[in-house]
Amino acid sequence: MAEHRTVPALFPPPGYAHTVVVEAGERLAFLAGGVPLDADGKLVGPGDFPAQTRQVLDNLETALASVGSGLDRVVASIVYVVADRPEPLSEVWDVVNASALSAGPHSSTLLGVTTLGYTGQLVEITVTAVVPDRSAVEG
Repeated sequence: MAEHRTVPALFPPPGYAHTVVVEAGERLAFLAGGVPLDADGKLVGPGDFPAQTRQVLDNLETALASVGSGLDRVVASIVYVVADRPEPLSEVWDVVNASALSAGPHSSTLLGVTTLGYTGQLVEITVTAVVPDRSAVEG
């Protein structure tokens, strides 16, 4: 089981954990960056930070489900936002906080970057998640 902690000696984080410890024996899934493309490879929400964030989260949820996990089992994430000021980061973070990804809390980093891999892409999120033992889920 993943243990999420906030450290009393540090400033309290807004909706995430300072540390996550995973006991030996659990399986982990390391996902490639989730991007705002639909199943046909078309960019979703050009110029729209919240729409792209929702698509990224939907894609991550699909990828996690394919290995028997989910957004609520994420132990670490990095959120990349094409931005040179705080407002777009806040828009994206609001969508992330409203999603199952915030169920953790988990360790997370929010970054403003100059560019991402696809033309028009504004958001990318990478995650690491616990994959529960099938018998624990079924039992």
